[in-house]
Amino acid sequence: MKIATWNINSVRLREPIVLKFLTEQNPDVLCLQETKSPDDKFPHDGFEAIGYTHRAIRGEKGYNGVAILSKHPIENSAHHDFCQKGDCRHLSAKINGITIHNFYVPAGGDIPDREKNEKFGHKLDFVDEMTSWFGKKGKAPAGPSILVGDLNIAPQEHDVWSHKQLLKIVSHTPIEVEKLLAAQASRAWVDVARHFVPEDEKLYSWWSYRAKDWEKADKGRRLDHIWVTPDLADALKECETLKPARGWEKPSDHAPVIATLKV
Repeated sequence: MKIATWNINSVRLREPIVLKFLTEQNPDVLCLQETKSPDDKFPHDGFEAIGYTHRAIRGEKGYNGVAILSKHPIENSAHHDFCQKGDCRHLSAKINGITIHNFYVPAGGDIPDREKNEKFGHKLDFVDEMTSWFGKKGKAPAGPSILVGDLNIAPQEHDVWSHKQLLKIVSHTPIEVEKLLAAQASRAWVDVARHFVPEDEKLYSWWSYRAKDWEKADKGRRLDHIWVTPDLADALKECETLKPARGWEKPSDHAPVIATLKV
């Protein structure tokens, strides 16, 4: 089973590169975030034509939005309304006996202080709720699970281009890292990318649009993640961040992350 996650930053605007990715990489499942499309405007036809005949979508106009595209039947598609804001940031589906959770965690704005920045407070509360929902007393579905998405936090020192310079920058502040690691511990999730890439090796999935030459500057952050429950750890075969996709025509500022499991 090959599963990919990608913050596409508008599925309608970037449909051509999503089709390119699906054709070249041929994943079984692709989870998209920040689709920015109401459900009635989602571009189904192109995905249907190349074999992604099963889809679950949850979108809204101009903001947020998550989608799951699959070659295999989808069961029990559902969502949880984190922080009760009614925004489209979570979608789950059961595929081949595995529950897949697709997340778009709030970015959190620019000021890492919840008293001065409501967006940052929302982000912290969202991750706290993830921890509770997946915890022993939570209501998240049991059984083998995969959690993917743009979690908007780079938790480890080498998940950012400069640990020291980004400690006060939203996405790598100590409180965000603490909360994300608590969410990871809530179900003993295995961080798939770091399962294969040592923690002392730089690894990114996002490069800012603001960089004049993003590739040369290489000031990235690892914001996109794939986690699996411990019962799937032995099934892990490989994980890749497709950095070249960041340089495709009209790219997202995120690159796809792809994991392969033998299930």
